[in-house]
Amino acid sequence: MARRHKSVLPGFSLTLGYTLLYLSLIVLIPLAAVFLKSAELSPAEFWKVVSAPRVVASYKVSFGLSLAAAAINSVFGLLLAWSLVRYSFPGKKLVDALVDLPFALPTAVAGIALTALYASNGWLGKLLETPGPFIGSLLAALWLRLGGTEQAAESLSGACVEALAGWGVKVAYTPLGILVALIFIGLPFVVRTVQPILEDLDMELEEAAASLGAQRWQTFYRVLLPILLPALLTGFALAFARAVGEYGSVIFIAGNTPLVSEITPLIIITKLEQYDYVGATAVAAVMLLLSFVLLLLINVLQAWSGQRIRRGRG
Repeated sequence: MARRHKSVLPGFSLTLGYTLLYLSLIVLIPLAAVFLKSAELSPAEFWKVVSAPRVVASYKVSFGLSLAAAAINSVFGLLLAWSLVRYSFPGKKLVDALVDLPFALPTAVAGIALTALYASNGWLGKLLETPGPFIGSLLAALWLRLGGTEQAAESLSGACVEALAGWGVKVAYTPLGILVALIFIGLPFVVRTVQPILEDLDMELEEAAASLGAQRWQTFYRVLLPILLPALLTGFALAFARAVGEYGSVIFIAGNTPLVSEITPLIIITKLEQYDYVGATAVAAVMLLLSFVLLLLINVLQAWSGQRIRRGRG
């Protein structure tokens, strides 16, 4: 008679029951409450709430900038993960620790710090909005170092200031500021998703490709990228999911101008403060459905890429 091995965890029925109970309390019941509350509106009323110009503009800001931030993080997150895995440089451990800073930093603190940095009187904001004086002073100092006269250096600086007038970029209180905040909070998801795959990647694959005459770009595009693509898509999905519902780090730097830099979570908060609970849940339901559709498409693409890689290996 075969001995049955005792499992560390409870049996399947009990474990499944606990799982469904926990999932229902944490996820399913709150989400169902959103749809049930929004169902109090008639179809015409529901459409009027969710298709208002101010709400539609907030959809474009939230989803458009979240997708853009996730795409940017996919590129630079891959580069950062590659540098941390493949190279040794001074301060590497510090950089590796700083990657996780957005995880630990309260979102409100991140928003205030970014706003102070990119505001018109901030360190970076001042340089970005009025780059003429800074670049002019650099060129003047370089001219003096090369042996030029002070009069010529002053003329060069003044010409630079005049030429760059109006070429500044305003970051804080614009959609660009929202993009900066979303990139800041989403970067760790891509880095920490791709980094373990790079660490397990066999260097012999690159050596074999090089021995067959492949250039560096061909090796990356045809050998490494297909292996990294599932992890890269996972990081993209996580960064997008974090960005689309972000509130604390965005609200300070956004400016919150209606139809310009107003995010959907702010619309929901505003409706809740006005005791318009049904309208808030209606907007939240649309946002939830759009997020689910986009994440479903990303997961389908990830599954397709995984099957393609397995088929190629077979």
